[in-house]
Amino acid sequence: MKNVKVHSLTGRITSKVVYAAWRAVRANRGAAGIDKVSVTMFEANLDANLERLMRELKDGTFQPRPARRVYIPKGDGKFRPLGIPAVRDRIAQEVLRQLLSPLFERRFHDDSYGFRPGRSAHQAVEKVIEHRSQRRTFVPDADIKGCFDHISHKAVMSELARVVADGNILRLVEKFLKAGVLEDGKVRSTREGTPQGGVFSPLLANIALNVLDQFLEERGYHFVRYADDFVILCRTQAQAEEALTLIRPLLKDRLGLELSPEKTVVTKFREGFSFLGFIISSWSVKPRPKSVENFKTKVRGLTRRSHNLDAEAISKLNAVIRGTANYFATEWSACGDAYRTLDRWIRMRLRCMKLKRKSREDNTRVRLKHFKNMGLLNLQDFIPSPSG
Repeated sequence: MKNVKVHSLTGRITSKVVYAAWRAVRANRGAAGIDKVSVTMFEANLDANLERLMRELKDGTFQPRPARRVYIPKGDGKFRPLGIPAVRDRIAQEVLRQLLSPLFERRFHDDSYGFRPGRSAHQAVEKVIEHRSQRRTFVPDADIKGCFDHISHKAVMSELARVVADGNILRLVEKFLKAGVLEDGKVRSTREGTPQGGVFSPLLANIALNVLDQFLEERGYHFVRYADDFVILCRTQAQAEEALTLIRPLLKDRLGLELSPEKTVVTKFREGFSFLGFIISSWSVKPRPKSVENFKTKVRGLTRRSHNLDAEAISKLNAVIRGTANYFATEWSACGDAYRTLDRWIRMRLRCMKLKRKSREDNTRVRLKHFKNMGLLNLQDFIPSPSG
């Protein structure tokens, strides 16, 4: 594709674009940033706030605030750092995302699926299954160490500048990259990484990682990437090992990234490998054990014996069940046995909630009909029928 630079993006920042960005931020809600201004508080003086924001974005005086650092559990005893930007900053990021995404979308590789319109993790897994049928059975399963935390600012800005020639927009993106985070009362500068928690962080990561996609394409490799999670599909062990040898220096020199030594391996379809929460093998695609354990951790938090078994508890539990089932219950996923086991386990947890004890005798005291009448969803009900 011929590279034609775009010079006039700032002129596209209109009231219509800013209001659309506001609506997207309002729909996602989210907590307040370091200025303690919530979505509701921002909306109280909406027109004036958006007018000021648009003026600052256009004249180059906008200055993002540091994000408020929080840590969320990853499910394995570790925590993932997130930054919560101020509401005004989230709107500004959404404006930038709306302006930049259409420019880069047509430049992204067709085998990149993460955080792109009309694409999903399921499509990425289906593409891997398609390669399985084409006898590409050797798989370098690559894990980028702390991609969003460590990706090079220089790499992001360099790739942006290949397409965007509007200096104001480039400076705005760079301001966000360097805005820093507030943690334990102190502002810490950010010299690398994209702002996790920011609405355009996935887009910036895709822009930089497109370098990897094009590199693999030029060398004839078949791959599937979803954000920083990717696999390469090869026909021989030697080709698979060569792929890893080639991409290591590329990631380090061009993107400031490294592959995790303990998580990056060359495997085979018959042995199975992990991708996007699934274990994919020659015979099946099923939820990986860590995904099941993450689900059980969420359920445990909602079904403690100290809690009451009421309509509110069932509603919260159903939300977790529905989210997990909708992701893992597909026509190509073998999750039936796992779902039957989990459904029984969930009912056991609910009986313990209701009777404040654990006893097999309670299976007859609180029957399936009781949970059905309360509106409890079953994971098994989400499994597609063979006919689709």
